[in-house]
Amino acid sequence: MKIYINGKFYEKEDAKISVFDHGLLYGDGVFEGIRSYNNIVFRLKEHIDRLYNSAKALMLEIPISKTELESAIIKTLKENNLSDAYIRVVITRGVGDLGLDPKKCSCPTVIIIADKIVLYPQELYQNGMEIVTASTRRNIPEAINPCIKSLNYLNNIFAKIEARRAGCEEAIMLNSEGYVTECTGDNIFVIKDNNLLTPPTYIGALPGITRDTVIDIAKSKLGLNVKEELFTTYHLYSSDECFLTGTAAEVISVVKVDGRTIGDGIPGKYTKLIMTEFKEMTKVLGVKY
Repeated sequence: MKIYINGKFYEKEDAKISVFDHGLLYGDGVFEGIRSYNNIVFRLKEHIDRLYNSAKALMLEIPISKTELESAIIKTLKENNLSDAYIRVVITRGVGDLGLDPKKCSCPTVIIIADKIVLYPQELYQNGMEIVTASTRRNIPEAINPCIKSLNYLNNIFAKIEARRAGCEEAIMLNSEGYVTECTGDNIFVIKDNNLLTPPTYIGALPGITRDTVIDIAKSKLGLNVKEELFTTYHLYSSDECFLTGTAAEVISVVKVDGRTIGDGIPGKYTKLIMTEFKEMTKVLGVKY
């Protein structure tokens, strides 16, 4: 495996950053997860735009242009001879001192890793998964805005620990007012009758690239009435179908929430159609290399 760091490639065992990098010391940085399918980087432009938007919110100036970063991502995939991959792009504040002040950091660090990823066991994609509601609340926008895909993921990790302790792979996170926001690493959708509901990003949900793709599929291919609106766990419990989306997760059905069976307890018809349509979209939406 070859890792890209600041314009050079290093063997995995030699890929290192300074212990004074503020990405390590303080979680000061941003990242992006991207997928490639059969030599097509899925929605690369949208991912890069989101990365730069996150960096701008942190007043973190990425030291290369969007075009240069796109080229570096493609080069990393070719360097590792990968046609199907998970790409992790990390931008840290860079090397500084032991204080918090980002002005003490000389130059941001740019890291690109291309590898394989399997987020959930295959049987969960076939049969659906069980999730629980975490007691850990989602960060409020006035603190660390969840729209920023930052390196500080402790909020999500606390909720993931709760999921694991409950014997589940994922946990739902509520905001401070008790509304459903997202899961620890995935956006969440519910279907009731002909309506597809997902939380709006302003309450604490990441503006997911897969999320946006699924919304387009639901509107243009399935004729569902898509609503981005507030809802509670009650609306999850009483839904006909529920599923999660994410770059690593893709689309996966949820068949039980907090011990309540969703619908018939199997992946629903719309969820399965969305899974199929999403696979088709990965063949055409992106940058070929």
